[in-house]
Amino acid sequence: MSIEVKVPVLPESVSDAIIAGWHKKPGDPVRRDENLVDLETDKVVLEVPAPVDGVLKEILRPTGETVTSEELIAVIEEGASAPAPTPAASAPAAAAAPAASGSSQAAGEPSPSARRVMAEHGIEGQTIEGTGRGGRVTKEDAVKAASQPAAKSGGSSEIAKVAGTSLAMQGQRAEQRVPMTRLRARIAERMMQSKNSTAMLTSFNEINMQPVMDVRKKYVEAFEKAHGVRLGFMSFFVRAATEALKLHPIVNASVDGNDIIYHAYQDIGIAVSTEKGLVVPVLRNTDALSLADVEQSIGQFARQAREGGIGIEDLQGGTFTITNGGVFGSLFSTPIINPPQSAILGMHAIKERAVVENGQVVSRPMMYVALSYDHRIIDGKDAVLFLVAVKNFLEDPVRLLLHL
Repeated sequence: MSIEVKVPVLPESVSDAIIAGWHKKPGDPVRRDENLVDLETDKVVLEVPAPVDGVLKEILRPTGETVTSEELIAVIEEGASAPAPTPAASAPAAAAAPAASGSSQAAGEPSPSARRVMAEHGIEGQTIEGTGRGGRVTKEDAVKAASQPAAKSGGSSEIAKVAGTSLAMQGQRAEQRVPMTRLRARIAERMMQSKNSTAMLTSFNEINMQPVMDVRKKYVEAFEKAHGVRLGFMSFFVRAATEALKLHPIVNASVDGNDIIYHAYQDIGIAVSTEKGLVVPVLRNTDALSLADVEQSIGQFARQAREGGIGIEDLQGGTFTITNGGVFGSLFSTPIINPPQSAILGMHAIKERAVVENGQVVSRPMMYVALSYDHRIIDGKDAVLFLVAVKNFLEDPVRLLLHL
């Protein structure tokens, strides 16, 4: 019985997708829920699993083509078995059978995140020795393989694999042209949209992080033991930003034509860097989240984003965004607003600096913070007062508990 494989129903905000790569070819056996193909949208990479056990009978849309919701892309013959192996191949197949039967993943099969790394660097799966469970190739295995020196060819020419494209490196002045991924193109589009559609202005302040660092130092072990996650800085910033947004709701608002939409809730996006670009998963109703809830959610989103398992629904919406360039060493920056939001808070690196307290010059761990905002609806006073509120909450964390 022939079973159709179709593109999943895409959200309204995603009009189409590109077939990034097939993991099976016609005639290959497939197992139910085994990933057949990766679809790259302008937000995330989606995996399309096999609906039944059988054999992949036909691929109707090859790699690189654009597809839409519920479009037919392949056909599986349910219950069929792969052609019998040739005598030369029967011995290796028999030897491999026990390993495959002991795990739901075949030995040496790359994980989704590993496949993406391999595709970007033009690496064949057979050349990587997997260290994962059952010999599965992990993302770390693929990254390690990609970091190895490229193979030599023809003595003076070096073949470099970049985004699946071979480039002969001749001398010191080689060039390469690589098309943007859908995600990178979408990021570029949204950055230009933000630049061209908002009257963006940025205000700055600085925060003495010593009180927060003292709290973390005192409770980090007990917190991790109780909640199974480390206590980081981002949860404090999410809580501080949430309280500041409640005090200054215009910073949490958005523009729709000639109207201002005020949101009676706080949905805060957290910018996460991945190999393919920046994604912003959203924490919903942060007013109801504890520090532990925030840390657990951020950790889960970060893992999913980097492994390609984050859902489109996790990236939609949001009334405000926080981005942390400090993890890469940024000392000062002007973050770009994420439309249709009206403001974004930028965190930066913590540096020991000389400050004056009670007439004395002392050393303190200081962080510059930046608020980029849409000056069409947010006045400078509101932006400054918002930053002052964030500063006050973080320099006296007890205020977050007492809602002061």
